[in-house]
Amino acid sequence: MALLPVLFASGPALAQNDSDSGPLGTVQGTLITEGTPLAGVLIGAFDDSGDEIAAAQSDERGRWSMRIPPGSYTIVLDEESLPSDVAVQNNERTASVRADRVSSVIYTFGDIRGGLDVSFAERFLKLTVEGLRFGLVIAITAVGLSLIFGTTGLTNFAHGELVTIGAVAAWVVNVKLGVHLIPATVIAILVGIIVGILNNSVIWKPLRRRGASLVAQLVVSIGLALSFRAVILLFFSDRSQAFADYQSQRQRDFGPLSITPVNLTTMIISLAVLVGVGLMFKFSKIGKAMRAVSDNRDLAASSGINVERVIMFVWALGGGLAALGGVLFALSELNGTVQFEMGFKLLLLMFAGIILGGLGTAYGALLGCVIIGLLVQWSTLVINPDLKYTGGLLVLILVLVLRPQGILGSRARIG
Repeated sequence: MALLPVLFASGPALAQNDSDSGPLGTVQGTLITEGTPLAGVLIGAFDDSGDEIAAAQSDERGRWSMRIPPGSYTIVLDEESLPSDVAVQNNERTASVRADRVSSVIYTFGDIRGGLDVSFAERFLKLTVEGLRFGLVIAITAVGLSLIFGTTGLTNFAHGELVTIGAVAAWVVNVKLGVHLIPATVIAILVGIIVGILNNSVIWKPLRRRGASLVAQLVVSIGLALSFRAVILLFFSDRSQAFADYQSQRQRDFGPLSITPVNLTTMIISLAVLVGVGLMFKFSKIGKAMRAVSDNRDLAASSGINVERVIMFVWALGGGLAALGGVLFALSELNGTVQFEMGFKLLLLMFAGIILGGLGTAYGALLGCVIIGLLVQWSTLVINPDLKYTGGLLVLILVLVLRPQGILGSRARIG
């Protein structure tokens, strides 16, 4: 907990330095078309009477921002300031500005795509790809949660906040410190590893030494999750905050499939990381030690395995993967924005995935999360997209009733 104020104090607190100029809010955005930033583009903010309140010009990275009084405004992009080969679909956007808050405005460039005349097959294919992408992102975050349960027996309800911490750390480094999102993500992964290690060293290791029951540890994890969320809300924001990079990307066509570069990259990174974790888990020395501790902790200790060191590694791995998953989740599912409760929204889907695949097994977590991701996206064919996460929770209930050990789990492990 002591690390969080240090991490987040450089975040939105820096955005509140202009308190001496009155209760102002911030309107910002990033102008990018097909991966190319648009510099020198003029943006104006107009009130209800049509008067221009403020103006801004995008920098070499396509970023712009304005400080204006609270209220409702029309944000107008000057089309004449755009390059001759770039067209904006709608140069007027509305923004509701609140004091000491940040509002993001997104412009879309290129030809307007017709999305009404789409066949069922094309829509199903698109949802399948989106489901695979979403499932891989869930798997990135859930593998650590499953391994922690396998090695310690702890059902960690604070794991979702590790996801949020990773995304917020990347946002602070990217937006407030001006570092590109790729190195910012690497730093966020390191932050996740440190937070995971501190979690184990400060809280869970002492509880294990004192013989605390798993039920008591479960209650502690719930309280820890609430504490983390309150600290994040205190030092971050209760509103969505956008990354500075990879905004407003245009979809690219691959035959009948259209996908943005950031979503395609998310799938590739997720798959590569999961394959790497699987190979490490199967062939490396530490991976074999993790499997031994998960199968029989006492026997592993009697065989000369340092159980506490293995558990420490699992917590570090879980924290790093959760942080990476938080950044990927923000980019692919939240339109490049970070929310203070995003990890909590993902937590139950993580549990659904690892319970479906089999508690305590990394491969089960991967399989279960991919299935959950597909079911969540396919459910939008018949229900409102705002309710799509309920399908994953329904699967969680059905699995617990019909096959509580999961697809790859065994009754001996659960019973």
